[in-house]
Amino acid sequence: MKWTVVCPYLRLEPDRGVAALVDGEQVALFRVYDGGLHAIGNVDPISGAAVLSRGIVGSRGDRPVVASPMHKQAFDLTTGECLDEPGLRVAVYAVRVTDGMVEIATSLSDMAEGLA
Repeated sequence: MKWTVVCPYLRLEPDRGVAALVDGEQVALFRVYDGGLHAIGNVDPISGAAVLSRGIVGSRGDRPVVASPMHKQAFDLTTGECLDEPGLRVAVYAVRVTDGMVEIATSLSDMAEGLA
């Protein structure tokens, strides 16, 4: 698996997103309240704008989500599924921490589902 170092883990604020360019793809990286990390595609599939990293982080039930700042649709940070528009999803990237640095998988074969 090929990994790209993005930033130090401690630079990420809880419940906030940051955008990163990873192997030519815009990725939204989130550190959630429990310290977990999630990485999804940064482009909102409804508006086409690269803004998901600027969305509001929260939850729906036990699912961590980000609400798009454009039209407020919620995207599950684990699956990429849009909870408000069935059939829409964003790419989900594998993410890990190694020696205090956040790394994101850069190979398409290393990602979970891509855009539907």
